[in-house]
Amino acid sequence: MRIVRVANYVAPHSGGLRTSLRELGAGYLAAGHDPVLIIPGPSDSDKQTPQGRVITLSGPRLPFTGGYRALLRKRRVAALLGELRPDTLEVSDRTTLRWTGRWAREHGVPAVMISHESLTALMRLAVPGLDLPGLTRWGPALALVDAVNRRTAHAYRRVICTTAWAAAEFERIGAANLVRAPLGVDLATFAAPGPGPRGRPARDAYAAPDEVLLVHAGRLSPEKKPQRSLTTLASLRASGLPARLVVAGDGPLRRRLERRAARDRLPVTFAGFLPDRTDLAALLASADVAIAPGPAETFGLAGLEALACGTPVVVSAESALPEVVGEAGAAVPGEDLSAGVTTVLSWPEEARRAAARARAERFGWPAAVRAFLAIHESLKEDDVQTGAAARAAVTAERRPA
Repeated sequence: MRIVRVANYVAPHSGGLRTSLRELGAGYLAAGHDPVLIIPGPSDSDKQTPQGRVITLSGPRLPFTGGYRALLRKRRVAALLGELRPDTLEVSDRTTLRWTGRWAREHGVPAVMISHESLTALMRLAVPGLDLPGLTRWGPALALVDAVNRRTAHAYRRVICTTAWAAAEFERIGAANLVRAPLGVDLATFAAPGPGPRGRPARDAYAAPDEVLLVHAGRLSPEKKPQRSLTTLASLRASGLPARLVVAGDGPLRRRLERRAARDRLPVTFAGFLPDRTDLAALLASADVAIAPGPAETFGLAGLEALACGTPVVVSAESALPEVVGEAGAAVPGEDLSAGVTTVLSWPEEARRAAARARAERFGWPAAVRAFLAIHESLKEDDVQTGAAARAAVTAERRPA
């Protein structure tokens, strides 16, 4: 099959979405299919890569997003889709690219949309306190979310959600075309440290042997709530725990976070975006605890990568991450996750690291690729059966009585 994939909001420093696109594309290619990815960038390009053909179309930089670009020229994208003649279409943007569902329907191409965001969770973030008991504003807001999700579900043959938490808002509207398929983790690159001294080079660069090393890996943008990691560090240090924090990532909130760390004299190292994934893996493996504070995460690849390195994760109880992390970490509601860190540190180190790795091993990329390909293959099979039925009906009508 030629599986054409379209995505917006992909930047050189983006994390989870870029990783998902790369790993799924490589898996499709290895399985003998022809994956083509269309993404925005600063200029046009067309390259063969380990994840298949990647076509970049020049798109404007969106303000206040930390470098994201978008495919906004519909006619150009539609013309390219027509040239590519996909067998199936896979879309990773439920807002600005929803028109592709209509294009696919008009051209007889089965299309799927991967729901990487929860509109319900994003609405709660946009208007804090909107759904508190006693307030009447949540009803209209929820009705708006449901209306948008109905249009999304109608636009595509399948809506793919990676967790039960992400699927809940589509189940609420009774979407009959909802399917589940988890993402995965690179279990080879992200691996637990082998036998040897605890003080690995990455750890020695950031913390003393008697200090607790925390890591926050992720994009520094408002919906990710990275300030919660600094709040957690401040609480732990106020309680007497000699903790330090490394923030691996970049984004529009970085300068604000740096100013806060300096003002409050918090021992935070801003490592920036780590393009070499082995460097990120070494950092995660050297940490005592990873923090994933985002309340709107629909899966949380960074948290899963930490688990694969044998590092337990403390997550926001408001997100999908408790479902992914399971018993290999702790989930805490609110702005301060220090209680979760304290709980995890109370577990024997060898046991908590073994539990983290064992949990991650449930989410290998090969299984994720098989799940996504099964959805694409089912769509093609549906088309074959529908076409056969239509031809049979026409033949029956033409047959003499």
